[in-house]
Parts: sequence; C-alpha cells; structure tokens
Amino acid sequence: MGNVVSGRRTLLSGTAALAAVALIALGSGPALADGTEPDLGVGGLAPVTGVAPGDGFGLPVSVLNKGTDTVPRVYLAYSFSPGVETAETYSNCVYFRVSSYDEQPERNHAVCTVDQPLKPGVLYGTDQPLGLRAGASALRDNAGYGVSADEPAPDEGGESEHVPGTGAPLKLVERGEATETDRAAHARTSVRTDVTADSTADFALTGAELKGAVGDKVTARVKFTNKGPAWVQGELDTSVTTVDVRIPAGTSVVKANGFCSKVTRTHYACGTSQSWVRPTGGETYPFVLRIDKAVGRTTGKVSFDGQARPFDRNAANDTAEIVVETGEASSTGGSGSTGGPDSGGSDGGASSTGGSTAGSSDATTGGDTGTTGSATTSGGGATAGGVTPRTGGSLAATGSDSTLPMAVLAGAALLAGGGLFSATRRRTAARNG
Repeated sequence: MGNVVSGRRTLLSGTAALAAVALIALGSGPALADGTEPDLGVGGLAPVTGVAPGDGFGLPVSVLNKGTDTVPRVYLAYSFSPGVETAETYSNCVYFRVSSYDEQPERNHAVCTVDQPLKPGVLYGTDQPLGLRAGASALRDNAGYGVSADEPAPDEGGESEHVPGTGAPLKLVERGEATETDRAAHARTSVRTDVTADSTADFALTGAELKGAVGDKVTARVKFTNKGPAWVQGELDTSVTTVDVRIPAGTSVVKANGFCSKVTRTHYACGTSQSWVRPTGGETYPFVLRIDKAVGRTTGKVSFDGQARPFDRNAANDTAEIVVETGEASSTGGSGSTGGPDSGGSDGGASSTGGSTAGSSDATTGGDTGTTGSATTSGGGATAGGVTPRTGGSLAATGSDSTLPMAVLAGAALLAGGGLFSATRRRTAARNG
C-alpha cells in the first residue's frame, strides 16, 4: 500500500514551500559605502547524530563577508525543530516560537543583533558553537542558521512572546583571511542540518467492539496514537503513517472518515492530518457501519502501512480489530443500534460520527487527534476540508497563503537550504489583503 497524503490542507505550492519561504521578514537592505549591496555567506553544517534526549550539542557558526566593503553590523538567526531546545541563550538575541503552517511543524527561533563590523574577505566565527540540546521528544530533528545585513522589520513578530536571552552576548571573532576554497564553502546565506537522536516513538492502534442487529448502524472509532516519547516528522506533504482498515464481513460502510480513501468495498486506507505527529497525538477515524447480515461475531483488521517506522520497537500494538456482534434481524428492520453511544442515526448515512467534528474531544485541527466531521464520503472517495486524500504523490496547492510573521525563521527555507532572510512578507500580506 502506498503512502497516503495528509488529509488537512494548509499548504503553499510545493515550489514556494521548498524554495522561497524566508526565515526572517526584513526591511530594505542597506547599501554600503561604495553603493554595493552586502554579500555575506555562511559555512556548512555536519549532521548531528548519536545524541540522546537531554544531551547538549553545538551548532558551529562561520560567516564570510564576500564583498569589497566593511559591513557595519549583521543579524544572525538560528532555527530548530520541536525536538531541539536551547542549552544557552545570549543577551543580544530574542527567542520565540512560530506555530505550524503550510505543512511545516512549529519551530523555535532566535534572532541575534551582532553590532560589530565585518571586514571584507575575512572569516568570522563564534567563540563557541551555538548551544543547543536534544529535548525529551527528540528523534528526527533539524537545526540551522543564517546571516543578513538587513535589519528585521519592527512591525512583525513571531507567534509567541519574544524572550531576550540571559547569557553573555553572541560575538563574532576573526578567523583569518578567506581563501577561494572558503568563498566556495560560504556560497549560501543560510544552512541547516539533520539532528538525529537515539530515541523511540510507539505508534499504537485501537479498534472497536460493537453489538447490533441486522439493519442497525453502529460507529466504529479506530484510533491511531503516538505514545512517544518522541515526536515524529515524516516525509513532507505525506501522511506520517497509513492506517489500513478492513471492514468486518456482514457489514458495509455507510460513512467513512474524511481522512480515509476507499480501496475496495471492505478496505480503506486512512491518512493523517499532518506529515508529523506529536507525543500523545494521532487521529481518530469514525466509520459508520450498517449490519447487513446476522453472522454472529465478525471481525475486521486494522494495521499500519505507509512509511517505515524503525523508531517503533513495540509491535504488540501495531494491529487492532473491529469486532461486531450481530444478532437476529430486528422487527423494525434496523431502527436503532444496541451499540450505545457509538451508534449512528437512522438517516441512511447522515448519522453523526460522534466526535468527528473539528474541535471536539475526538478531534483537533493540529494533527494530534484530529478528525474533521465535515469530511464525508461519496462513492469511492473521501474528502477532508474539500481535499481528497490519495494514495501516493504529493499534496496539491490550494492557494491558501498562510505565511510567516516578522523576524520569522521559516522551517521550509531551512529544509530547502534556501535563503534564511528575505524582504518577502507573505503572512502580513495575507492578513491585510
């Protein structure tokens, strides 16, 4: 079974998400004494591996002024994914968080004002690497940094309070004259690297046990939960996992969950609302079933498919069952279910899924336990928020332009290895437009 794309849509176009999103929304760049624009670059980063949750590690910084004139001051920014934390902060930096957007999970950010001149052709670095630490939920993470001569726009901010650092100020120290090799190694204004922690995430499935008579409608709520301790980022624009649901014999689907696509009449493949899942997060998939035949105790299987899960070392909860106990046909031909609160209505398929409305106890819009009650099925397709989950492929753009605030270090730019800084203010434009 191929990967299922995530059901909820908050995406930019693939090109914008991977290449053009800025880490900082900036004012106009200053011209130097000779009228030219600053030409800065940063050195690359090696992957960070083998750290355990709680372990500290450093992010080395290397900056080169590739221009011909001195740059009076620079703004150094760094960004890291949810499983990474600051091990130390700096008094000339502010720290904030940006919520998830455009299929990117929330990120932690810092913007540092380094008020010292950078000479042309000279390499600079920090006294010590930027102090970071693998958090309790670390597993597949990343971190990166970038530099700009542009001042951050004062009217934009992150989506959490900006907290000043408390340690010594972050300074850049001369490392010597740059060679041609150094210039080639500092071609970009921002870089990122993977941070891989030695940890696990336990993906678990829960089935349902129901009872009813022929003609009754009953609701089976299949659940996928990440029991942690790590959060998991999967492939971008793709469900973090796929849940295969096999319908019990003697029953038929009246209404499937919106994140689920029909493979056959008795087989559905269910995706996730985001390409990541946090600890204790997951999805709930309500299925309204009609009991067509009295076949006694009938069972359908629930299992994982999709992306590999080498981090999941507990196979005991990787499968579950949907069990339906059927009896003799009711005298009314199926006026109601004996399944208690899991029962659907008698409206021929428009029955409530009991918790599939976004914001209810069985749903969130953040991809933790979310289902969308407005999502319905028709024939072989399932829709969620107007988008049909498919097996394989990439999510299509919707034209929604949920964009970054102020000095915001966007994860997409780091993931693409693109520019950390830009004058683009897409989120502001979206809000004001």
